[in-house]
This record gives sequence, structure tokens and C-alpha cells, in this order.
Amino acid sequence: MTSATQAPNVPARTLPNRPNMVSVGTIVWLTSELMFFAGLFAMFFTLRSSQAEMWSEYSAQLDLRLATLITVILVASSVTAQFGVFAAERHQPRRTGSLLNVKGWGMVEWYILSFLMGAVFIAGQTFEFAELVHHGVTIQTNSFGSAFYITTGFHGLHVIGGLVAFCFVIARAYFSVKFTHKEASAAVVISYYWHFVDVVWIALFGVVYILPTVI
Repeated sequence: MTSATQAPNVPARTLPNRPNMVSVGTIVWLTSELMFFAGLFAMFFTLRSSQAEMWSEYSAQLDLRLATLITVILVASSVTAQFGVFAAERHQPRRTGSLLNVKGWGMVEWYILSFLMGAVFIAGQTFEFAELVHHGVTIQTNSFGSAFYITTGFHGLHVIGGLVAFCFVIARAYFSVKFTHKEASAAVVISYYWHFVDVVWIALFGVVYILPTVI
């Protein structure tokens, strides 16, 4: 007579839910970038408070309509980038069906649209810079010119960096044999950066363009 020994029910060993180190590293880096822009804002307000009348005069030369337009476009690009994240999270790199079927778009199509919107923003900002220089407002003109070009210029460089990152992620999706978790993670962290750039610009838009019309 044989007796079978039944093993006790042992709960399955679960691995700890570790955070994505790429995401964590990106968030830490963006925190340092936030401190950098906080310094620029502090410089802007310090210079503005010392020469309020001169700043009011030169602020009137800014193109509020153009700035509002490109701000709306940049904010909209953040929305399209988030749709790209949703597509990346469901591991859909490219569209299914016709290009006109927006519901079937993948990460690549949404990120290309976000890239184009960001490029329009840079084009609009470059146009305004050229117009101000044409009217004699340069970085060496006075404290207003220095603060304006430094704050908005550094932000523009960050937008260009985001455009390069979009190109990297799009190319990676095209040339990868299989769209895996690594490709999806890269798309997600780029969206973190792009949302950060958008939020910083909203703050800059309020301080540089809206505040002078209120105060």
C-alpha cells in the first residue's frame, strides 16, 4: 500500500514591482531642468522689477496674437503626443488601415503629428525673433532683450531637443523588428519631456506675454 504525501499549499513567490529606471531617471533629470528654468524666471522678475517702465514699453512690441497661436499649437501637440503614448502602451507602432482613419493611428502617426506641431512652434518663435531684431530689439539692446531672448531661447532649444527625440523614437519604431517594451518605454519617457516643455512654455507665455497686459 502506497501513501502519497501531498505538499502543502505554498503561496507563489511574487517579485517586487520595481519602477522603470528609465522613467525614474527621466523624472529626476526633468526636476533639475525645472530648477534651471526657475532660475531663469527669477532673473526675469528681478530685471523687470528694476526697470518697470522700460519693460512695459518693450513688452508692447511683442506679438501677442502670434504667441497665442503657437501656444495653442504647442499645447495641442502635447495632446497628440499622449495619444501616441496610448498607442505605444498597447504596442501599436503604426496605423492599421487608412491614414484618414485617425482611430487606427499608431504611435508613429501621432508622434509625427506632434513633431510637425512642434516645428510650427519653432517657426513661429523664429519669426518673432526676426521681427524684434528688425525693430532693433536684440539680446544686447537692454535688460529686456537679454531676459526675453535668454528665457524663450533656452526654451526653444529644449523644444528642438524634443523634436530630435521624436525623430529618434519614430526611427526606432520603423527599424525595430518587433515593437517591444523597450520601444514603448522610450516613447513614454519622451512624452514626459514633451509635457514638461509644454508646461514651462505655458508659464513663460503667462509671464512674458500676458502679465504685462494685466499689470
